[in-house]
Amino acid sequence: MRKRYGRELSVAASILALALVLAALAPGYFSGENLADLFLANMPVLLIALGMNMVILTGQIDISVGSMFAICGIVAGVLSKTGMPVACAVLGGVAAGVGMGAVNGALVAYVRIPSIVVTLATMVALRDGLRWATQGAWVSDLPPGFQWLGLSQGSYPVLIACTVVIFVAATGWGLRHLAAGRAVYATGSNAEAARLAGIDTNRLTFGVFAVTGALTGIAAVLNSVRFNQIPSNAGLGLELKVIAAVVVGGTAITGGSGSTAGTVLGVILLGMIGPALTFLGVSAYWEQALQGAIILAAVIVEAFRERAEKRVARA
Repeated sequence: MRKRYGRELSVAASILALALVLAALAPGYFSGENLADLFLANMPVLLIALGMNMVILTGQIDISVGSMFAICGIVAGVLSKTGMPVACAVLGGVAAGVGMGAVNGALVAYVRIPSIVVTLATMVALRDGLRWATQGAWVSDLPPGFQWLGLSQGSYPVLIACTVVIFVAATGWGLRHLAAGRAVYATGSNAEAARLAGIDTNRLTFGVFAVTGALTGIAAVLNSVRFNQIPSNAGLGLELKVIAAVVVGGTAITGGSGSTAGTVLGVILLGMIGPALTFLGVSAYWEQALQGAIILAAVIVEAFRERAEKRVARA
């Protein structure tokens, strides 16, 4: 048990330790209002991290999700302002995410360009293209039915919580029990061996990028409806949070190893840090520095773990 879920248990222990410190020094952190705000603020990170986990499991990476997040929110807002039904505007935002993810996937899987190069290029191109298209202006004067999806502000978090639980359960179950999920692990462990075993690794790689695009679109839309304006610079730094959560949760950056549960725990831990600094009277500017340090520590631990496994295998 400890060997199989060692990383998840260590992250859970870190969450518990941080919670105990906050309970002792800043009990207001656990007020219902603050916990609800924390959940809604980190909901996009969690949804996108579910897709990023699959991308990294296949041995790839996607650093364009922040730019895609901004575009999907803007697309949904603009469509809603044209008088289009809210459901259609939502689907439009999600479809934009699928399309951008599919372009990334096609370039990586079929043109054989390294994913870091592809997604770095699309991150910059999409962000600058959006800046040019909007001239930096935010989408405002949204129709009343768009905000909170026409629900009451109190019932909206319940809907989001149910949505997130469904996605987490479906992703975790699918990776462990469906043939496609097992193929993700096989491809990340050894792509050539997976191909020889009959797995279409190109189609699988294309698929995980498209799914990540879809989840990014869903996250962007669900986040956009919380406000009466949609910023054109949304999602700045989002890719760092998402990748950090996945790696901290125990997914090997080289692919082939990791879990949905670990990703969820990674999101919870990183999501707690920023507000915790504020409640403890520490400058919020330390948040990204801590995220970077946590990523580095996780990668170092993973490197030592791989070395230990290789020594055991040779013995």
